[in-house]
Amino acid sequence: MTDSPVRRAIATLRSGRPLRLTGSGPVTILAVETATPEILAILDPHKHARLLISGERAAALSLSNIRDAADPAAPALIEPAEWLDPEAALAIADPARDLDRAPIGPLHPVSLDCADAAKAGLTLARLAGLLPALWVVDSGQVKESVSIEEITESRGGVQLLSRARLPVEDLPDTQIVAFRADDDGQDHVALIVGAFGGKPPLVRIHSECLTGDVFGSLKCDCGPQLKEALRIIGNEGGGVLLYLRQEGRGIGLANKLRAYALQDRGLDTVDANLRLGFPDDERDYAHAAAILHALGIGSVRLLTNNPSKVSGLGDAGIEVVERVAHHMPTNPHNADYLATKRKKSGHLT
Repeated sequence: MTDSPVRRAIATLRSGRPLRLTGSGPVTILAVETATPEILAILDPHKHARLLISGERAAALSLSNIRDAADPAAPALIEPAEWLDPEAALAIADPARDLDRAPIGPLHPVSLDCADAAKAGLTLARLAGLLPALWVVDSGQVKESVSIEEITESRGGVQLLSRARLPVEDLPDTQIVAFRADDDGQDHVALIVGAFGGKPPLVRIHSECLTGDVFGSLKCDCGPQLKEALRIIGNEGGGVLLYLRQEGRGIGLANKLRAYALQDRGLDTVDANLRLGFPDDERDYAHAAAILHALGIGSVRLLTNNPSKVSGLGDAGIEVVERVAHHMPTNPHNADYLATKRKKSGHLT
């Protein structure tokens, strides 16, 4: 399978190189987190570059009382300033510096003249696991490019890569099947446990959590949820566990750890994500639905407390015939986290 334009675009931003977004109102972008001062100086010698941040980050910076940054669902474009250099831009983008840096600014949001490109660029930054902050420069002499249409249309498809038997302790015969996403190139897996005889199988959608699944972190309930889901599916005689590469509710590992640092300063899970410049939950379930379709599954019993998973599968053409509750005991480290999921994210009891 050949590499896709979107995957190349993600790699370009990660490496600090400029990327041309083509379509209506083409623009050139660089990621604030990875672009060096030298490459920015080459592309923007007269310091005309504007700073693009997410609406959520603009709100965290108290810009929401300004008309051109008032919508937290829409990107905000900051006009150039003599003081707005790469170091200052990173200080604006990274919330870890909010409580440590001196006052910065003033920041002057301006009318967004490239709304579609701005949204597409911030989508790429998120897929790349970067902070949602981009330089917008006028240079058109850029080698790498991707169209806004390619970014929009690439979402959700998967390709089956391989499958094999996988003996798992205390489970019936189990197979593991690997899929690769057509857009960002992430590899997801489906664990097919036992047999479900043509009936809607019990399915668990589990988002990757390195800290909980591997290291046993007590800050969340992810590790225990994973183990208990496999036990429940095994006791049912069969089902499917989808393990999706959606670390940190879709914001990536580095940004998740940034959110952890903000939680250490007193923010809850939702407010930490918003201060980073992301929505509460960046996940969608198009990849999950595509994997189920590829496995010949059109209806499921879904093991979850998250109504967004139910609606997300339904929107993608998978019928959820039953929601099966999936609760874990709390501990002193995750009690507030679980309460926040119920109060602010709508998780069911």
